[in-house]
Amino acid sequence: MGKKKNVTFDDIARFTKFSKTTISRFFNDPDSLTLENQEIISDALEKLDYQENKVARILANGKTEFIGVVIPNLFNDYYSEMLNQILLTYETFGYKFLVFVGDEQEEIERRYIKELLAYKIEGLIILSYTIPSLELAQLQLPIVTIEREDEHVCSVNTDNYLGAIQATSLLAEQGCDILIHVNSSVPSNLPAYGRIRGFLDTCQKKNLQHRIIYKPFESTYALTQKYLQETLDELEADCRGLKKGLFVSNDTHANVLLNLLVRKYGTLPDDYLIVGFDNSPIATQAVIPISTVGQQIDKIAHEAVSLLVELMNERKKRKPAPLKEPIHRVVPPVLIRRETTGE
Repeated sequence: MGKKKNVTFDDIARFTKFSKTTISRFFNDPDSLTLENQEIISDALEKLDYQENKVARILANGKTEFIGVVIPNLFNDYYSEMLNQILLTYETFGYKFLVFVGDEQEEIERRYIKELLAYKIEGLIILSYTIPSLELAQLQLPIVTIEREDEHVCSVNTDNYLGAIQATSLLAEQGCDILIHVNSSVPSNLPAYGRIRGFLDTCQKKNLQHRIIYKPFESTYALTQKYLQETLDELEADCRGLKKGLFVSNDTHANVLLNLLVRKYGTLPDDYLIVGFDNSPIATQAVIPISTVGQQIDKIAHEAVSLLVELMNERKKRKPAPLKEPIHRVVPPVLIRRETTGE
């Protein structure tokens, strides 16, 4: 068989009897044509079996249709599921993604962002938290962040404070003698700090015995297991005989904690209740399904890409309206009861 001939703008123009300029406008500025003419050209493309040359189009109009994504790690199931949901938005918005995993190292992430800019990305989604939002804002690029410090950039976050109230209240309702929140030492300017504040406020309001255990969690299984084993050793020594309600900062850590208990006792003991946070797939895949605060990851991902597309479209206008202040959107959490709280 002979090599298939690439259909050119000349071919389309001859077929439709439009000028090459009109054909070019169809690809680069379709709204400048009437709907009738758009339909004529679209029908012609189908009949001619036209395959668009993406590289040529990028060179012609400078629009790459690429969005950059920087995430801290793929160990935490929340980040891997968020990335999955972001990628799924291609069918809705038509943007492709260039993804870098920063490994929570500031200079590496700066280098990755510099490389993304070299690829002429049209916008950027940042989940990593090492680079201050003021520095990100100076990139002069549409940016949306998720669950990180966001004073100077647009963002989409969970209502972490409400989620913590939901988790803490559930454990209190189950008659726990002491409530424990397991977390890293989160700075107060991060949205996730709301989990700590919501836990403390709820315990104080309800006059509940409580404590917070801070551990310097790392993005590896071995270190996470080490710190959570230390946590269990502390609880076994200090809270023996008490019904313990554990609110863990994310489902990945909640699952590791659950596995440690199951290895020791063969099941989840009656004096331990566990609630995680985020509702990543690991919460349902765990050996005992984990109760959790669902962040509605699919909605956050869709909202983040949707907001970024709004910002990018505004930037493409002949006279774009400057953003007076960053846009911050909040998605409410949903409490999901499973077997680790006796459901």
